[in-house]
Amino acid sequence: MTIADRQEVSPLAARLAAPQVPARDVLAPVRLWLWSVAGLVFLMVLVGGATRLTESGLSITEWRVVTGILPPLTDSAWLVEFEKYKQIPQYTQMFPNMPLSDFKVIFYWEWGHRILGRIIGLAFALPLAWFWARGLIKGNLRWKLLGLLALGGLQGAVGWWMVSSGLVNRTEVAPERLATHLLLASITFVALVSVALGLKQGAAEAHADQLRRSALFLLALLLVQVGLGALVAGSRAGLSYNTWPLMDGSFMPPWAHMTNLEPAWRNWFENVATVQFLHRLGAYALLALALWHAFKASRLAGGTSAARRAWTIVGMVLTQAGLGIATLYAVNDQIPLGLGLAHQGFAMLVLGMGAVHWRKLAV
Repeated sequence: MTIADRQEVSPLAARLAAPQVPARDVLAPVRLWLWSVAGLVFLMVLVGGATRLTESGLSITEWRVVTGILPPLTDSAWLVEFEKYKQIPQYTQMFPNMPLSDFKVIFYWEWGHRILGRIIGLAFALPLAWFWARGLIKGNLRWKLLGLLALGGLQGAVGWWMVSSGLVNRTEVAPERLATHLLLASITFVALVSVALGLKQGAAEAHADQLRRSALFLLALLLVQVGLGALVAGSRAGLSYNTWPLMDGSFMPPWAHMTNLEPAWRNWFENVATVQFLHRLGAYALLALALWHAFKASRLAGGTSAARRAWTIVGMVLTQAGLGIATLYAVNDQIPLGLGLAHQGFAMLVLGMGAVHWRKLAV
């Protein structure tokens, strides 16, 4: 090549001929942040479950966004909070002989639950503002993250709406409000996982178009099953019908037992026979759908990561069903704390796996 030839080489050709250096993954910190917040939401669900299982959710009878950050710091302050708790039906009907020391235990469970909610809010809002200012949050991602921020704010309001239902004329929160609260947390968890995965472009998986829809149906049914589980928890239905596969000798409880509440709509939320039967049906339907989807994935894309994920979900659904059955058999006047939390926490893991599976097929 002559000197003239070398002078005619364009800058673009020179760049193409140079060794290619992988582009820096500028969104890696954003993904790490979203996964971290998802982990906090998972922890929040566990703490919420412990709060419910220890009957702690009604121990704080006011919603004080700022002044509620600190627990009582003096003996007189503790007595004031205890007197407030003594005014609600849960204390008068269930725990009329509760000492102050026991009240402090349930108070700290609910206080910790509320503080964790505030921590999650800050852990989402502050990094969001920082990443936005750095120019890493652009386009549709802005609206997705603002939507998640709004979901978090709504979750706080729904939490108080739930608690307030148990302060008058009830000894527990309304089951439908508990289900709404848990479903919002679950939807937020799924959305965080989905957005985080969507920030890393991957190659399209084999037969994704043919598997994506059933994966979405599977994810939707997982959410429905979480909601049904919340109704069982909220109505204390797990304390009844502690046999499996039959419910006290029958696959389905007598119709009269499933429809004995007035008005009729209450049976869908508060009737222990109805909600536990629906939760069991949901588990059977979920397992059937997971198996069908896994066989379909094996037939269309056997040996791929999509098929492996589908069969992993089947195994997780079976494990979750086993935890539910074990919890039923272990009931003795109350749900065992360890098994109850394992059942609720593993449900979130199955839900997270369902979200990962669907999102990877939707790339």
